[in-house]
Amino acid sequence: MLLRLDPQILILLLPALVFSLCVHEFSHGIVAYINGDDTAYKEGRLTLNPIKHLDPTGTIMLLFIGFGYAKPVPVNPYKLKNPNVDIIKVAAAGPLSNLALAFLGVFIMYFIYSVIPSLASESFRLFFHIFIQINIFLALFNLLPFFPLDGGQIFGNIISKYNHELAQNLNIYGPRILLGLILFGLITGYSLIGIIIEPLYVFIRTIFDTIVLFILKIFI
Repeated sequence: MLLRLDPQILILLLPALVFSLCVHEFSHGIVAYINGDDTAYKEGRLTLNPIKHLDPTGTIMLLFIGFGYAKPVPVNPYKLKNPNVDIIKVAAAGPLSNLALAFLGVFIMYFIYSVIPSLASESFRLFFHIFIQINIFLALFNLLPFFPLDGGQIFGNIISKYNHELAQNLNIYGPRILLGLILFGLITGYSLIGIIIEPLYVFIRTIFDTIVLFILKIFI
């Protein structure tokens, strides 16, 4: 729960969290626009303005229970140039944007450590650690293969090519399964989603750390 954080870190983190959610939704919209769907553009969603993207209930849930959401960017698959392929690109754009932000956060953190170590205070370290963690977790959570998450769109469209009935079942029962997993974690304190996501987080973070440190070793 983010509200348990030190108030000073929370003040720094909230703008970063809002920014990450806005970039996620903006990325969906811009990829849809590039591939022929101007729905998000016409509704004013091709912006990083948080007023356009944040959902009050989703934001409160994120703060209090660790899971939340922003307003989904509207997408009309019939306007896409190649709907079967482009809808997967649109869905993947959100999680990929969060991974890109996480990588950028890792780079900035280590760059400051290497070039201006006097700025690398404990608050600085903690802020970037949480910023990176939030973006990787946002990406991984949204890649879970359940509707209405991005992973449901990605894997659902891929699966439908080979097993349409299974894809339909994922579409119907996915939201119930996802809600059940979240509620189970909240009630028992034993997060099945966390068991899946946390090892992947460690794996991705390790890769990002390794790449950035290698780059900085070469050029600095």
